[in-house]
Amino acid sequence: MHDVQTVVKVGISDLNIVRAPNIIRTSGLGSCVGAVVYDLSKKVAGLAHIMLPDSALSKQESFNEFKYADTAINCLVQMLCENGARKYALKAKIAGGAQMFQFASNTDVMRIGPRNVEAVERKLKEHNIAIVAADVGGNKGRTIEFDPATGKLKIKTVTQGEAFI
Repeated sequence: MHDVQTVVKVGISDLNIVRAPNIIRTSGLGSCVGAVVYDLSKKVAGLAHIMLPDSALSKQESFNEFKYADTAINCLVQMLCENGARKYALKAKIAGGAQMFQFASNTDVMRIGPRNVEAVERKLKEHNIAIVAADVGGNKGRTIEFDPATGKLKIKTVTQGEAFI
């Protein structure tokens, strides 16, 4: 008997979790960061498609917590633990954070990709979650797909095809 595999899609400024045999995917990672957090032995994983580094950038009282690195990682860890993951066993893989456009000025405002990567790394470190693999930076867009049964993250780019980390 074969389990039917479903692909759970995560949009921009969104997150979700899956259990094997299902896999989780997000597309359109340019300066955004795809953060996968998982407990391999429990075969559960979550993916956040993070658009901006810091929720303090939001000038509104109510905002989408999944959009920002500092709030999305907290939500993801909480959801995973509520669904059987063990916090001490969590690991992470990240991808994205590209510098998609070249600007004449090098102001920090234009460094969204690198700032997103730094914010995700900082937040995962606060949770004591090791980043075991990363494919970040550069100037290429990525689509990523994670399989919680194997712990493999497939990264697809237009220029370089598919790779696994």
